[in-house]
Amino acid sequence: MGDELQLDAVALMSGGRCVRGIVEGDADPDAFIPWLVELHQAGRFPFDRLISFYPLDRINDAVADAEAGRVVKPVVRMG
Repeated sequence: MGDELQLDAVALMSGGRCVRGIVEGDADPDAFIPWLVELHQAGRFPFDRLISFYPLDRINDAVADAEAGRVVKPVVRMG
């Protein structure tokens, strides 16, 4: 918190660019999560295919796989 962000003003103003802060995807969780659950129950949101689990001793593999695009959401398990 409180970190400053430096931008090139000329680059920002050219090409219709803008800066916008977003927290957690800027979604309304009270509406978004029930919608995702409905999609999953209907077989239209296979979130289990987006998640890959890693034991704690493979945390570096989880980071590397995420950076390389081999996994969408790495989940590191502590036990």
